[in-house]
Order: sequence, then C-alpha cells, then structure tokens
Amino acid sequence: MTDRIETLLQPGRRAFLATVGGGAVLVASAATAQTAPPSTGQPGPAGLPDPVETIDLWPNGAPGLPVSPPVETVIERSTDRDLTDRAVLGITRPRMVVFRPNRPNGAAVMITPGGGYRHIVIDKEGYEMGRWLSARGFTVFVLFYRLPGEGWAAGPNVALADAQRAMRLIRHRARDYGIDPQRVAAMGFSAGGHLCADLLTRFDAGVYAPVDAADRQPARPVAAAPIYPVISMTAPNAHPGSRTLLIGASADAALERAHSPHLNVPANAPPVFLLHAEDDDVVPVENALRLRAALRAKGVPVETHLFAHGGHGFGLRKTLGKPVAAWPDLFLAWAGGLLV
Repeated sequence: MTDRIETLLQPGRRAFLATVGGGAVLVASAATAQTAPPSTGQPGPAGLPDPVETIDLWPNGAPGLPVSPPVETVIERSTDRDLTDRAVLGITRPRMVVFRPNRPNGAAVMITPGGGYRHIVIDKEGYEMGRWLSARGFTVFVLFYRLPGEGWAAGPNVALADAQRAMRLIRHRARDYGIDPQRVAAMGFSAGGHLCADLLTRFDAGVYAPVDAADRQPARPVAAAPIYPVISMTAPNAHPGSRTLLIGASADAALERAHSPHLNVPANAPPVFLLHAEDDDVVPVENALRLRAALRAKGVPVETHLFAHGGHGFGLRKTLGKPVAAWPDLFLAWAGGLLV
C-alpha cells in the first residue's frame, strides 16, 4: 500500500503528505516580497516544506474591500501531523502559490481548490495536486481567491475576478517562469470546479476594472478541467451551501442562470476535461452531465470520465484502491495533446 501511495501521488517519497503551515498572520514571502502562503504557524513534517513563492494578484489591494474586512484564518482539520488538511477563509489578499518543476515542460496549470465557497482547502485539492503536476513538468499556480459570501463589492463575481486576474498575471509573467503563455490551463475542484467552469465560460466577462498592463492579456485558459464540479445553481442539482454563499438563498431565476456555467457556454470555450463519481452524495453527477451536454451543443471538445465509486472530494488522497485512482493519468493523457 505504501508503494501505491508513493506511485500515485509523486515520484519519490511521501508525495501527498501535505505540510502543516503557519497561522493567520500575513507576512511577506522572503523569496518574492509577496504575501506569504496561508499558514497555521505550526511546523510540518520534516522533508516536505510548504511552498514559499507567491504572487499577489492586486498591486494596490483587492478592489471592493468590505467595510468590515474579514480576517484571514487557517483551520487545521486533521489530527494526523503527517497528513494535513487545512482550510483558509477570510482572504483579503488573494494570491497564487507557485510550484516550480525541476524540469519544466513549458506548460502551466492554475488550480482553484474547493471548499463550498465557505473556505478554500489548502492541501487536498491544492498543494497535493500542485506537487503531483510539478513533478511531471508543469508549473503550477494554486489560487487562493476571495470568497463571495464575505461582503466584497463584486458579490458573486468576486472569485471570477480573481481567477481572470490570475490567468492574466500568469501570462504577463510567463517569461519569469519559463512557460508558454499559449499553454496555460485551469483546473478546479468542487466549488473551485465551479470557478474553473465560470472561467472557461465567462473569461471575457467584465467583472473588474483593469489595473495595469497585465490586464491586456487574455483570461481564457487553453484547456480546463473541472473536477467533480458544482455547476447548476438550480434545485435539485445545486449544491445548497455553494449556491447560498455565491448568489444568496433567495436568488431569482435570472441570478441562477447568470452563475450556472452550463447556461453560459460560448462557442469559443476551451477544450474541457470533466471528471465525476456517480455516487457523489454532495454534488450530484448531473452537474457534470449538464455541463457536458452544453459544451457538446456548442461544439466544444469535451472528454468526460464518470466513475461508479469515488464519492466527493477525493482529490488524490482518497482514490487509493479504487478505479478512480486512474484519473490523474487520464488527465495527463488528455492534456498531452493540448499542453505538452
């Protein structure tokens, strides 16, 4: 079993064991003079330090700050020191954490972890996938985006504003990271999968005012991978928690439509890799199926993988011993024709 864990998650040693980071104090990263990654302030297991390189999204601070700003807080949900499961909320300085590969292949993936728009998971759908992909040559940017239920002026568009800005910054700084700006993909999980799907359908939506030269870059990913995504904002398929925090419990049909990616697919959406488990009891598989049908109706290439068993939120660590463990390699095979 140990050999299987190492093989699945990263070549070498203990690949998916995420480190315990530090606390909710925001300090500058020594490597880049940017805001440090979300952290609990506690040391992690030896040999697998947290990444330290970050990119702040907004040079003059994130727009639309609430009158009573949230306080960034990191919660450790695991009791196993060698298998951390952190979540962060109250983000006022949205930023990307960077995973640089030892042997870059010139392609990049921006990851938007899930958390039901209530918080953002750090390890399970962020750092673990960042390590796995960077070990295979991809430069990875894990995005810690603002949460729509925390009072930002952009409301339900606030996370999309961060995702668009992040994609533009990656391209603007492509030379710094040795990547091809034409080979930047997006990947998201659960509510982060909704954000990924929102980006692949509304990459041109004007959800913030341009702030610098980076905003002249396109926000459209060259490919996108929503993984067990929240898609529909309409009952019975909507994830209730994500819907309430994104658009409000009493949102009308027009607001539901505006934030249901399957109802906003343009003809120039990028190719899509979809993954879902049919026994998902948190986000029904119909979410992925609706997006797939909408993409096909617009002639957008879409590869879909449905697994009978897997549940929700499996990421990498919860796939061991199940057929769904094949999904990362399926993604690599698909992405090879688009990114590498």
